[in-house]
Amino acid sequence: MTGLPPTSAEDIGGDVESVISYALDGDADGVLGTVNALVRRHGVGAAYGVARGLAAAMIGDDTPATGSAFWALDFPEIDTAGYDARWVARFVSAYVNADDRTGAALFGAAVADGQLDTCLAALAGSTVATLRRRAEEH
Repeated sequence: MTGLPPTSAEDIGGDVESVISYALDGDADGVLGTVNALVRRHGVGAAYGVARGLAAAMIGDDTPATGSAFWALDFPEIDTAGYDARWVARFVSAYVNADDRTGAALFGAAVADGQLDTCLAALAGSTVATLRRRAEEH
């Protein structure tokens, strides 16, 4: 799923920045257009790289050190939340816990369920909301 062409790592970093920029502007079409163009160039695995990049931007310096205890997100009533909100919470949790198998499985499920665009848009929105909150705190 995550097998990307060797030259695409730089492209993904630029695409993550573009997705965040579009999300900051509230441009959902720009977010999805960037991801869809990346998928056309490199395949759906590249969108997984963008999702991981968004999770990394959301977590920032709060990423736990290697070997630390399991991290859990506090999301009351997650089971009654919409598909995209549940997906974002679980994907970010998998990312923080370096659980690549679960992250890849969640990504694959979103693809299979036809929900990838919705989930990536929600992840971009959550990332931007977190970045804004973090900026306000500092």
